[in-house]
Amino acid sequence: MQTIKGPALFLAQFIGQSAPFDSWDGITRWAADCGYIGVQVPVGDPRILDLDRAAESQDYRDEFLGIAKQNGVDVTELSAHLEGQLVAVHPAYDTGFDAFAPAALRGDPAARQEWAVDRVAKAIRVSRLLGLDRMVTFSGALAWPYVYPWPQRAPGLVEAAFDALAQRWRPLLDLAEQQGVDICYEIHPGEDLHDGVTFEMFLDRVNDHPRANMLYDPSHYVLQQLDYLQNIDIYHDRIRMFHVKDAEFRPTGRQGVYGGYQSWVNRAGRFRSPGDGQVDFKQVFSKLTQYGFDGWAVVEWECALKHPEDGAREGAQFVRDHIIRVTPHAFDDFAASAVNRADINKALGIS
Repeated sequence: MQTIKGPALFLAQFIGQSAPFDSWDGITRWAADCGYIGVQVPVGDPRILDLDRAAESQDYRDEFLGIAKQNGVDVTELSAHLEGQLVAVHPAYDTGFDAFAPAALRGDPAARQEWAVDRVAKAIRVSRLLGLDRMVTFSGALAWPYVYPWPQRAPGLVEAAFDALAQRWRPLLDLAEQQGVDICYEIHPGEDLHDGVTFEMFLDRVNDHPRANMLYDPSHYVLQQLDYLQNIDIYHDRIRMFHVKDAEFRPTGRQGVYGGYQSWVNRAGRFRSPGDGQVDFKQVFSKLTQYGFDGWAVVEWECALKHPEDGAREGAQFVRDHIIRVTPHAFDDFAASAVNRADINKALGIS
């Protein structure tokens, strides 16, 4: 067993246009002031991390890590969520996801995909150059518009979608193997990898690739009504990253899992700040510790009600209160005695 590292904060929801959220120095100072000792860094905003410079310049990488260290935080992992999303986009979502790509590529799905693959590859290489051994991304989705089986799906449609998804990701997984970096897919609605079954369908098609792993976020499982504790029992060997995000699901006679097209505030299932929802984090931390999870507990703040800065500060203490410092010895070692084979045989009646 190992003691989980943390608390850390995913910065994506906090980057903004005003200080301290508009610069690497400012946001890391703020995170440390909130009580965090680590930050998870998205690769899409050059004010925070210039991915191109990081890929080319040792001086830039040293400065980047040095500022973080000086301000009291470690860089835990890189996030290429939005770039991974663009690796596979169904045409129904072209317009919505175009916003994630540079303006010059909008309206050109093929060029957008090529750009996204290059950015994910660069995030893999930069992770290694920064001394990191895992990163997080989305899988993207080709089959998501067909998640509900009505109208009836054409035979082979889902299989073809997963074949294509695996074909797009296999070269990136092979690159990750060369670089010694795990690709951790956030299992998330809207992605083709949105639960355990779909993750297994993907694994089958990439031949159980050792670099195809999971980011575990129980909030997404609450909203799907999936057993998030048993999920750890099943997939602990593949869980390499962890988001501490809470959620609640309160179905009514009017709406359930699908939410009735309502805003986040008015959905039966909604995200909450850590400790304000229904996730049993005592059990989550216990199971991850039991199975030897060696990564960071990273707060991903998303809540329709609470102010983000309040959620961030409360989240740091919440994680600190839930991390289990593992015991160096068994609780009943005080009663242990030296092994004596003759006494053992006597106790068992063995001559």
